[in-house]
Amino acid sequence: MPKFDFGNGLVDAHKHPNGDGWVAGTAQVAETVYVGPGAEVFGEAQVSGKAQVSGKAQVFGNARVFGETQVSGEAHVFGKALVYGKAQVSGEAQVSEEAQVSGEAQVSGEARVFGMAWVSGEARVFGEARVFGKAQVSGKAD
Repeated sequence: MPKFDFGNGLVDAHKHPNGDGWVAGTAQVAETVYVGPGAEVFGEAQVSGKAQVSGKAQVFGNARVFGETQVSGEAHVFGKALVYGKAQVSGEAQVSEEAQVSGEAQVSGEARVFGMAWVSGEARVFGEARVFGKAQVSGKAD
């Protein structure tokens, strides 16, 4: 198995057959997932369903990304974060710790969602917004 450096030294990794992005041997990525050429999935992360990880996006740690989600740009999903449904995380946004983004929610720009925060429905978190703690943003909120 080839080796790839995700930032902490070389680890076993392979190119994903659907998109040619890097996947660590410790991560679980379904064949139905698209991992684009500049994208990376590593650590104990799991990506499944019809999810897409593209651009220079990274999914790592114990994060779970599933459904029809899109993680793109230079976005990071990590920690024990969950991103699912048709949610989108883009730009330089980060979803981390035990945060959840679901439904058709969008997190973009330089926004951060962390702690035990939950963004759901058609909510949009963008710009330099911070959603954290046990905060919930839902419905059609901006």
